Amino acid sequence: MARPVVGIIGNSYLIGDRFPAHACGTINSAAVAEVADCLPLIIPSDPRYVSVAELMAVCDGFVLTGGRPNVHPEEYGEEATEAHGAFDRARDAITLALVRECVARGQPFLGICRGFQEVNVALGGTLHPEIRELPGRDNHRMPPDATMEEQFAPRHKVRFAPGGVFHRLMGAEEVMTNSLHGQGVIRPGRDIVIDGWAHDGTPEALYVRGAPGFTLSVQWHPEWNAANDPVSRPLFTAFGDAVRAWAARRNAPLRPPV
Repeated sequence: MARPVVGIIGNSYLIGDRFPAHACGTINSAAVAEVADCLPLIIPSDPRYVSVAELMAVCDGFVLTGGRPNVHPEEYGEEATEAHGAFDRARDAITLALVRECVARGQPFLGICRGFQEVNVALGGTLHPEIRELPGRDNHRMPPDATMEEQFAPRHKVRFAPGGVFHRLMGAEEVMTNSLHGQGVIRPGRDIVIDGWAHDGTPEALYVRGAPGFTLSVQWHPEWNAANDPVSRPLFTAFGDAVRAWAARRNAPLRPPV
């Protein structure tokens, strides 16, 4: 039996500083294939090539990946500054509309890092370009000169709301996660429930209240070592279960009228 399809949002890159490409880290594909047990499909996130309607028809679920470019602050009513960094307006055009459609229809998605921020912005929330500049906040960026293993190593604890969605999923009120982001959520969007926080109060886990489908999103990168990490594995397993349930409903044969 064919596995359900998970669309993985690709990012725009220049290979060798001159060859444009859409790509995503292989750790995203590995987490989807090996832990969620779904078929990974990389999406060229550009409205010149794909539409939200086409993506929702082809894919059963979505992973909103992390990425170096940030959501453009115009999307939450602010002007761009140097602190906001690089942008990818083509990805903004696809993912923000995709989030809203998935929430409305109940189609599953998992937001990661930038994807976590996209979910908040898509529903009317705001971001801060440099969380470390806020009083009492830590530097959540990765060590720039470290190895990949060091960059993705657990950096801080995340505390979940007692009895909340993430607490029940993880079987623990507190877990250790990695941290590779500069921006962060300031004002939650419509129906956004912040369900987990770093020790300095930075939002780290959310879901959409009242949404009919899987909307769990996290600020850290659970795709790293997802098959073996005790925090990542239950997240991708639950996501895969939600995608299979969606695919089963979509593919169920219509019953003839009585």
